[in-house]
Amino acid sequence: MNIVIVPIENNHSEAVVDLILNIQQKEFNVPITLEDQPDLLQINDFYHKKGGCFWGAFIDGKLVGTIALVKYGDKEGAIRKMFVKKEYRGKELFIAQQLLDTLITFSKKNGLLDLYLGTILILEAALRFYERNNFVRIEKGTLPDAFPIMGADNVFCHLKLN
Repeated sequence: MNIVIVPIENNHSEAVVDLILNIQQKEFNVPITLEDQPDLLQINDFYHKKGGCFWGAFIDGKLVGTIALVKYGDKEGAIRKMFVKKEYRGKELFIAQQLLDTLITFSKKNGLLDLYLGTILILEAALRFYERNNFVRIEKGTLPDAFPIMGADNVFCHLKLN
């Protein structure tokens, strides 16, 4: 199986929306809609133009995973939209790890020193994954003022880049 991770733009919005909303709404019953996430239809403006990026993981041309970086400060970024289709998760393919490694490499190359993310408590496997990758849980009140908080998020993590 050939996994390709590449930056994607607005021309992939339909596949991105399909992948992410299915996981959020159907798999985890998160009460979030497309209207709550206008960035999914404005990938270029929301991610790329501000110095961040949005990547897709593809197998045989099919989108199976995403991750995005919002650059909101000179040295800080927020991880967003980390999703992998259920049937492609796990240690066999390492898609989530490859996506995260791609984002961290990009962040270091672009001079970022700190990465933050918000998620929700019910996504326990995701939290364990981030913690295995040296992210540390932090209190919401300790987030940088400029961090773009999403309404549903109730757990926050930080990674110091060297």
